[in-house]
Amino acid sequence: MIRPEDLLVPTADGLWCPLGGFHIDPVRPVERALITHGHADHARPGHAAVMATRETLLIMAARYGENFAGHEQVATLGEVMRIGEVSVSFHPAGHVLGSAQIAVEAKGMRIVVSGDYKRRRDPTCLGFEPVPCDVFITEATFGLPVFRHPDDGIEIHKLLASLKAFPERAHLVGAYALGKAQRLIKRLREEGYDAPIHIHGALEKLCTLYQEEGIDLGPLEAATIEAGRKSSGRTDFAGAVVIGPPSAFADRWARRFPDPVSCFASGWMTIRQRAKQRGVELPLIISDHCDWDELTDTIAEIGPGEVWVTHGREEALVRWCTLAGIRARPLHMVGYEDEAE
Repeated sequence: MIRPEDLLVPTADGLWCPLGGFHIDPVRPVERALITHGHADHARPGHAAVMATRETLLIMAARYGENFAGHEQVATLGEVMRIGEVSVSFHPAGHVLGSAQIAVEAKGMRIVVSGDYKRRRDPTCLGFEPVPCDVFITEATFGLPVFRHPDDGIEIHKLLASLKAFPERAHLVGAYALGKAQRLIKRLREEGYDAPIHIHGALEKLCTLYQEEGIDLGPLEAATIEAGRKSSGRTDFAGAVVIGPPSAFADRWARRFPDPVSCFASGWMTIRQRAKQRGVELPLIISDHCDWDELTDTIAEIGPGEVWVTHGREEALVRWCTLAGIRARPLHMVGYEDEAE
């Protein structure tokens, strides 16, 4: 059996597999990239060749244009492929549509790169699949014991209750454009909200893609002044749900809604000070990442001989692994963000 460090090596470009001649989620253009999912900090344009799930390739094309890479190759979930001297396979990660873990194996050593993942049910993507391995590479976005996320149904009902209590006010919900926004819309539909939901233009392509992939998001309308007048007879979107990327709430777009209820869907809303700093009136603790218990439960369930921790609160999870008798190390990799969550 080879050493883990002979199979995958942390570099400034991202995780490098010397036996396969590829990078995983590289942070700058490389010759060959294997991509876990479509978020911009993991899926970047300009690679000579990209391998990812069909849905992730569609997401990259929607975000970057059809020529985002020199060559594309579809990875079918569960199918073992040979690249150089290694075998690779993709497995559901439960993070967003098309998200995958990547298992890399050679000479009796298997490493699973989880990318970003969550363990909660999400009606817009396949659920996480535990994959036995010698080394498990885990994110740690919410890798502190303070992060324990409630059931998303509780948070959705907070939003529905506020809509009922303030029917004269628009509810502006900040949600990341890929994954979070579509999950939020779908969960509202599951809880019986059937009115049109207004979306910022930055969400339109991705919501259309989700719809084309068979995920019914119900009636969606543009969050324009014309749409507001059509919806309520006024231009203030009274009683409407309006969803946009968090960045839109700092520009002129948000100022068209007088006296809105400011909402933000994020795992970071666990920290009240963050909600206060953002001026969030209705924080919604809805995360597309694992909380502390889910991170530690996943490691215990998989039972790897070693854990590598990347992008997030690395040291606390490394310490937990050490106390549990599992070898662990932080990777200290840069270029992967957690604020967008």
